[in-house]
Amino acid sequence: VQLQACGGGLVQAGESLRLSCAASGRAVSSYYMGWFRQAPGKEREFVAAIDWSGKYTYYSDSVKGRFTISRDNAKNTVYLQMNSLKLEDTAVYYCAAANRAGVVLNRYEYDFWGQGTLVTVSS
Repeated sequence: VQLQACGGGLVQAGESLRLSCAASGRAVSSYYMGWFRQAPGKEREFVAAIDWSGKYTYYSDSVKGRFTISRDNAKNTVYLQMNSLKLEDTAVYYCAAANRAGVVLNRYEYDFWGQGTLVTVSS
């Protein structure tokens, strides 16, 4: 599975961005999908995850209520809508796929990773 994330950019605080992650090589309709981010000098952290059906979603406390993860299995794509962006949201955002059952929130349980897309929030 190859994952290609895009949609990052430079925005001002309070604005929105929508990230996309397109999968190729294999259908990921049965995979758990997640978004993670890594700020300079920090560990990669969990942002959001979604189960194969799109019915169940999970968010870190820092983005809950502002970010929305969704997926379109017909397009083999997962999205991250980011609203009310804050300076502390600045990071490289990575999408990931996990071919396993259950709730998958730990980055070490993900099998495939995209290359990352940079989100910079300015004041």
